[in-house]
Formats: sequence, structure tokens, C-alpha cells
Amino acid sequence: MLTLIWLRVALVCYAVGLLYALVALSKTSEVLSKIALHASYLGIIFHFVSLTEAVVQTGQLASASVHNAESLLAFLIMAFFMLAYLVYKTTTPGIVVFPIVFLLTFVAATGQQPLVFNSDVVKKGWLAVHILMIFTGYAALFLSFGASILYLMQERALKSKSGSGAFSRLPALQVIDDIGSRSLMLGFPFMTLGLIAGSVVAQSTYGRIDVLDPKILLSVLMWAVYLLMVFTRLSAGWRGRRAALLASAAFATAVVAWMANYFSGMHRFVSS
Repeated sequence: MLTLIWLRVALVCYAVGLLYALVALSKTSEVLSKIALHASYLGIIFHFVSLTEAVVQTGQLASASVHNAESLLAFLIMAFFMLAYLVYKTTTPGIVVFPIVFLLTFVAATGQQPLVFNSDVVKKGWLAVHILMIFTGYAALFLSFGASILYLMQERALKSKSGSGAFSRLPALQVIDDIGSRSLMLGFPFMTLGLIAGSVVAQSTYGRIDVLDPKILLSVLMWAVYLLMVFTRLSAGWRGRRAALLASAAFATAVVAWMANYFSGMHRFVSS
């Protein structure tokens, strides 16, 4: 299957990024940084080809998206990473991003049967909107989390006066905080629109919205934490360490909400 072949090629490219992330934790390597960046360019191209091939084969954007949930999320995270690189000219967020992207792509490329919703609602356009919006919100949140981890690492290094390894190449704290803040502000509208579209899908499919369903309940909780992050930055002026810790909490909530996809009654991924 061509979709799987292109995805595995992308996985090999992302493996270079994973190597960069592991090496960067102990020492500086400008050469490996450049190699990882170019490998990421190739990886995201092959990844896009894989997703496009899936759309061509199924004829449905929503179907292609849910069949490769982890793949689509990994692609969007990489897209946000590349956008951040174009603006800030730093690959250091890759220390956190590359392992996440590699893991998601590896899961999607293991040759298992694709994932589908246990409902024929995949044919509806609202589901395509729901998936793309929610996944974009997830990707932005993950990049914000990555920036938060880097902020905490850099802050600790500065306090301990450590200038070795990755810490010597990390951007200024203000730059890292700005990456996290912009990712957050960009992703929140997508997450909100995605939840609204999901509500429309649930109502049209089941005639109701079960707020006690694990996936729905956790998604609302994740959105609430996301909203709190936006509020604390805009109104309370939270920056730096406090914002980074809150972003980490939001990331943990997002991971739990993602895992609920496999246990939810109304919103579930199952093997086809």
C-alpha cells in the first residue's frame, strides 16, 4: 500500500530528527542540527504525500484523517514546528517535538489495520471539519508544551550556570516564551471550532450529546485548561515558569483525552 510506504519513508527521515534530539541533550552538534532540519523537510513532504494518497484512495478527507489519526497529528505538529523555525530560526524545539512526532508516526506506520470510527458519520463534512480543527489545536498545544519544556530547561540551566549541551544553543527565555504563547493563541480557536463541529456531529448522529462520555468529558476539561492558559496569559499576565507549568498540565490533559478515543462509547477508534 503506497500510503504506508510513503509514511515509512517519512518515519526514516524523522528518525534523524530523533537522533538529533537525543544527541542535543548531551552535546552541541551544528552539523546534526542542519541534517535533522533537512531530513524534516523531506519527512514532511513524504508525510504529506502519504496523507494525500490516502485521500485519493478513499475519496473522502474525513475517512483518510480518521484512518491515520496518529499520522495526521504528527504531520500537523511538524507543520507547526516548521512554521516556528521560519519565524524564529531555531531548531531547538525539535528536542521535544521530534520524539513525539517519531512516536506518533511509528504507531501509524507499524502496518496495523487503519483506525475508523464505529459509525458511518465519516461521510459527513462536519466530521472533516471536526477532525482537522481538533488536530490542529492538538498540534499547536503540543508545540506550546515543547516550548514550555525548553523554557524550564533553560531557566534551570541559567540558575545553575550550565552552558553545555543543548543549553548553550537554546534561544533566550523571552523567545522560547514567545513561541509557546503564539502557538497557544493560534491553536485555541481551532480547538474551540473543532469542539463545536464535534457537537454538531454528535447531535446529528446520535440525537444527543452525552457529556458523561469519557472522551467528551475529557475534551471539555482539556478545553477548559486551554482556556485557562489563554486567560492567564492575556488577563493575568502569566509568563515564564507559571505559564510553562500550566502548559505542561494542559498537555497531560490532552494526552489523556486522546487516549479516551479508544474507550469512548460515542467517540471511538476501532480496528477496521
